[in-house]
Amino acid sequence: MNDETKCLHSGYTPKNTEPRVVPIIQSTTYVYDSTESIAAVFDEPTHSLIYSRFANPTVMAVEEKIASLEGGIAAMCTSSGQAAILLAILNLCDAGDSFISTTRIYGGAINLFSFTLKKMGIECIYVNDDASEDEIHKAFKPNTKAVFGETLANPALSVLDIEKFAKVAHAHNVPLIIDNTFATPILCKPFERGADIIVHSTSKYMDGHALQVGGVIVDSGKFDWSKGNFPGLTEPDESYRGIVYTETYGKAAYIIKARMQLMRDFGVYPSAHSAFLLNLGLETLAIRMERHSENALEAARFLEAHEMVEKVIYPGLESDKYYDLARKYLKAASGVITFEIRGGRENAIKFMDALKLASNQVHVADIRTCVLHPASATHRQLNDDQLKAAGVNPGMVRLSVGLENVNDIIDDLKQAFAVLK
Repeated sequence: MNDETKCLHSGYTPKNTEPRVVPIIQSTTYVYDSTESIAAVFDEPTHSLIYSRFANPTVMAVEEKIASLEGGIAAMCTSSGQAAILLAILNLCDAGDSFISTTRIYGGAINLFSFTLKKMGIECIYVNDDASEDEIHKAFKPNTKAVFGETLANPALSVLDIEKFAKVAHAHNVPLIIDNTFATPILCKPFERGADIIVHSTSKYMDGHALQVGGVIVDSGKFDWSKGNFPGLTEPDESYRGIVYTETYGKAAYIIKARMQLMRDFGVYPSAHSAFLLNLGLETLAIRMERHSENALEAARFLEAHEMVEKVIYPGLESDKYYDLARKYLKAASGVITFEIRGGRENAIKFMDALKLASNQVHVADIRTCVLHPASATHRQLNDDQLKAAGVNPGMVRLSVGLENVNDIIDDLKQAFAVLK
């Protein structure tokens, strides 16, 4: 099936007389015929449902749909995108290990990597998104277990050269983890470019309506864990009857370990109702991403020509530094634009407060147009050097272009700029 069809049909196929729409199975628990049958499931939890902290039929339908869209072997939903990133790293790294990340990533991920994981004894080694292969090679240590980057950086909007990072990661026998939130599987297929694990904040375009927070980890099933140093996958798990994930589950070892071990202990699984709402968003994802991208390109061209705009960052523009990489990796450049207003922080805030159609809010990738001042919000905890490394200028505005008529969006921008004169 093509993506438009997968959005509607993957993950759930009703049988005779069953509901057409994915049903909400609002239950924490499941009934068995005997004590013996429950014991058997604890011996082999993939054979049946145990408890909704691990899996739920409604959530499972969404997981299967997302895995299908990304071309992965399986997926596991989480209660937030931040939880997905955390578990994706912890599934590989123990205290004393390290991983590499590009610098231009979501501010919350920077905090997680630089502070919280550091307290847990896991080191994050940062490299520039535009680093050469040699520079990336030099960042590796004997204890490095993964490489992490974003397809489209939030909010810097740089486009990652996925194939380059995959090549280097695989030379060191470690996987490449890609955050594909802004591109979604509609605009980019990281697995086809060498990525091994994909994470998403499903709160963004996948949901699309600002209804619920969520995340997901998708496993390509292609990485050979036996070639690297991953004892958590290749040696007995003492917390689960000494099971060896690679021996028992083969290509699905990574994602099953994440569920049986980390989801069991952290319990960051989404509710059935949240998954039901997410599925409604996924059903229209393909057509929404097309319109988001079309509207954003027109808005970016307007901003590029405006006298009060110092710089526009949108990889769909021919003038953009990442235009060629965007053409290589993306079907379209998505719906988020960042631009720098002349006059810095003061004018940026004045402009944003003057907007009438666009909402000033801590969110992005919504069907409704919204704006955010990254230096005051998502990246507020960063110092000036960290802001620069993350590609965040004090006068930068992040504009998430919605599905309104693009002329109305541009008219709103015009009247807000008029306040600055």
